[in-house]
Amino acid sequence: MDNIDPFTPHLPAPTTARPLLGLTVLAVEDSRFACEALRLLCLRSGARIRRADSLRAARRHLRVYRPSVVIIDLGLPDGNGIDLISGLVASTPRPEVILGTSGDNFGREAALTAGADGFFEKPITSLGVFQGQILSLLPEDRRPDGPRDVSFEEVHPDPIAFQDDMAHVADVMEDNNDDRTLDYVAQFLCGVARSAKDGPLQKAAEALAEKRAAGQPAMSEAAVLAGLVHDRLTHRMAI
Repeated sequence: MDNIDPFTPHLPAPTTARPLLGLTVLAVEDSRFACEALRLLCLRSGARIRRADSLRAARRHLRVYRPSVVIIDLGLPDGNGIDLISGLVASTPRPEVILGTSGDNFGREAALTAGADGFFEKPITSLGVFQGQILSLLPEDRRPDGPRDVSFEEVHPDPIAFQDDMAHVADVMEDNNDDRTLDYVAQFLCGVARSAKDGPLQKAAEALAEKRAAGQPAMSEAAVLAGLVHDRLTHRMAI
């Protein structure tokens, strides 16, 4: 629960239709497309959601509020979400549920090793999976009474949020093209492309990530990726 949130002194009880009613979710997520999916999932589940797009923003938020659930992307513009997970695990009071999320195949192990209660592999679009994971980690008195139907609903984020992510990456690549920036761009676009089911963009982002992981020059891969991002922004303007 929001232990130090002055605006929620009395929490409503969850119901079978809105099983996360009374919970506040903090999404530490730099992708607007991914966060829009989380917003829709929270809306259908009865939970409130707040967003922080960086480690700095999350820590600023946590100085004032203590959310019930924190969902932390592992790749953030100003550092690794693992650091935030470790800090929250040791904090008092501790959020009821701490979850890592990533499109990286190795993200689950890293998040759980850092002390996360669970992990969401991107994309997060299934209402049943979202609710089930969180409910399984809550104490019994925070769960709805009685049987609950498992939903097979999938949420579909607004494509405008995808375009916002493309604009964000274009700005990042224009401002700086050093190694750290390329690593961030590759990680960010792998997750966004997978969530948006954009195969060519995902393939190009993975190619950049592979070259960077091998310590090889990757300027041609970066140029291809920048071109694909530009094409998607041009398509938005044409629309």
